[in-house]
Amino acid sequence: MITGKNYIGNTLSNKGTVTYQTLNPKNNIVNEPIFYEATSEEIDQAVALASKAFHKFRDMPGSERAFFIATIADEIEALGDTLIHTYMSESGLPEGRAKGERGRTLGQLRMFANLIKTEHWRNPTISGDHKEIRQALIPLGPVVVFGASNFPLAYSTAGGDTASALAAGCPVIVKSHPMHAGTGELVASAIIKAAEKTGMPDGVFSNLNSSGIEVGVQLVKDPRVKAVGFTGSIRGGRALYDHAGQREEPIPVFAEMGSINPVIITQKALEIRGEEIAQTYADSITLGVGQFCTNPGLIIGIKSQELTSFVDDLGEKTATIDAYCMLHPSIHTAYERNGNEVINQKETTLVAEHTTTVATNYAQAKIVTVSGDAFLQNKTLHQEVFGPFSMVVQCEDQTQLLQIIDQLEGQLTGTILAEKEEYPHLASIVKSLQNRVGRIVFNGVPTGVAVVDAMTHGGPYPASTDSRFTAVGNQAIKRWVRPFSYQDFPEELLPEFLK
Repeated sequence: MITGKNYIGNTLSNKGTVTYQTLNPKNNIVNEPIFYEATSEEIDQAVALASKAFHKFRDMPGSERAFFIATIADEIEALGDTLIHTYMSESGLPEGRAKGERGRTLGQLRMFANLIKTEHWRNPTISGDHKEIRQALIPLGPVVVFGASNFPLAYSTAGGDTASALAAGCPVIVKSHPMHAGTGELVASAIIKAAEKTGMPDGVFSNLNSSGIEVGVQLVKDPRVKAVGFTGSIRGGRALYDHAGQREEPIPVFAEMGSINPVIITQKALEIRGEEIAQTYADSITLGVGQFCTNPGLIIGIKSQELTSFVDDLGEKTATIDAYCMLHPSIHTAYERNGNEVINQKETTLVAEHTTTVATNYAQAKIVTVSGDAFLQNKTLHQEVFGPFSMVVQCEDQTQLLQIIDQLEGQLTGTILAEKEEYPHLASIVKSLQNRVGRIVFNGVPTGVAVVDAMTHGGPYPASTDSRFTAVGNQAIKRWVRPFSYQDFPEELLPEFLK
């Protein structure tokens, strides 16, 4: 049952008078539940509880926290169709996507539960050449997590940030995303139920509603908060980063932000499988209405007849794919505004666009092309257009192609499409991409992020605020910990994982 209230630890609360509702973007109608925005007092209470809970939660054996996190997955699964239907009504996304994302969310939670059943993840280390020094990873403290608009489950209330922070021993306060507050409350109820069942301290988790920025800003500025996780826009992530840096005690903000994910296509690949690549990328560009952080928004090749044919083919194939609704009217408005800004640059040519009338909040996919010279000279062409949009840059030669890669902002991914006989000539492209991205995909598509140990989901700024860490996979736990050393400690005073 959705109450519209905030979870201040284990207690539901609605002390404020500011309310809001979510929207069904597919039907363009307001959903019934009314949500109460958290007050300053409620925020303070949530942080106070988290700070108190940290002292007990941090010292719990990993096996106990693992049981808690695994129970969260069980309780979310037990929500059944109620969660799926709420997800669909608040996002406009289809049932298959909702169930797939739920499966990913459950998988992430269970992955972190398995990781911390033993203390090996802490990387315990002993050095005894001169003084006996023992080192291990310890949690930072209460973490604030901001729910993402484009993944109501996997990157939100019980998503990867929350799961990894809880696994590390950090209480979590979620600033629920206003576009899917009902989905967030249902998931929050499952977390609270799991906390109560497994004997976790009150305050190990809180869920706060907010339709604006005030709640988030107060949370980040609170001196008891020790780290922040964020997935969203460059503007939002940078604002939080600046607030955190201006505190008397600055704290880390792990923000995943903008990315246009460059794709490099070689001449030989176009000659051999240009039509196949065009279909693959038409599907990738429009997948999920382009609302993925890894959407291929930039395709780069060297001028040739094959590239011209590819551009035309990509445009034709993209135009045949049905439009679908975006997550929210505001996201659709931003897509149209940002896309039109790029299209209206005199250097660009619109290759493909749906010409049929579509329903409200439905996005028409667009493909544009531009010369390498124009791309280098016009920074407007470098901006992310969040949605089913991609630009093909036609370079004069490989020197210009490398120049373009070198001038890109930091990205989550880069992709190379090439044939085997070209492998000996790809080293310069690989090295240039390596300086600009967190992950290189070879002969594939960047959409889709596997939740595995070796995954890097991050990259140089502004793809993320700290390229040394990943937001996906077991390694994501390292964002919420710091190394700590004990020198010449008696055995009796050492934590169990260092004895």
